[in-house]
Amino acid sequence: MAVVAWLGQRTIDGYTYLVDLTGLVYLSLRELVTPGRQGRGEALRVITRQILFTGLDALPVVSAIALMLGFIIITQAGTQLPKVGAGALLGNIIVVVVIRELGPLLTAFIVVGRSGTAIATELGNMRVGQEVAALELMGVRVTRLIVMPRLVGMVIAMVCLTLYFDAVAVLGGFVVAKAELTVPFEVFAQAVTHSLSLMDVVVTAVKSVLFGMAVATICCHHGLSVRSSYTEVPQQTTRAMINSVTICLILDILVTVTAYF
Repeated sequence: MAVVAWLGQRTIDGYTYLVDLTGLVYLSLRELVTPGRQGRGEALRVITRQILFTGLDALPVVSAIALMLGFIIITQAGTQLPKVGAGALLGNIIVVVVIRELGPLLTAFIVVGRSGTAIATELGNMRVGQEVAALELMGVRVTRLIVMPRLVGMVIAMVCLTLYFDAVAVLGGFVVAKAELTVPFEVFAQAVTHSLSLMDVVVTAVKSVLFGMAVATICCHHGLSVRSSYTEVPQQTTRAMINSVTICLILDILVTVTAYF
């Protein structure tokens, strides 16, 4: 009975958590399309700052990881596939492994580790410092000034970073791995472009949008869940990071199954 009660409570908690996240996304998207001048300038400033921090500042680490990933995958595929007579599948392997799956996922993980934790920590400190309460007392909607700008900035940065990650992993990885390969660049590029379809590009874009929304919403939710003590901030930040990674993996599975099965 104790196990059943535990499972039941966990199910209820998970359902409530998803409902809270869905409600936060709905309120944020509604603020995005609701006309009004209240806080518009500040919201644009937060969006710009979020794009710069999440996207531009992350380019060095994204470039390094994308190059290493591309080098590993292209070297392994380019040297091992011809040995088993499957050299023609090089383009398919690159598209499936890098562009469809690892590109969006690894970009999301980088963003969670950098920007997601920063959002949760920032909002947690704002909550403890009574800044959020002060905004509410002034009649400023938290979703309009705090959540929506970060969600929009995160989504834009995530899409751009994902496309950049894919390009660096495929093209940069080939250049780095060229010494190990006997495949000319023209043949390699032709194999990748022939294997890449419009569906692959759409799926990658959809994944990056969903991942950006998920990471921003989860981290804002946990940051705003801090109540009265600074000791809650690292706890909520850790939960935000773990839940963001988990939700991104679940969304990745759902999108992949829906698109390709």
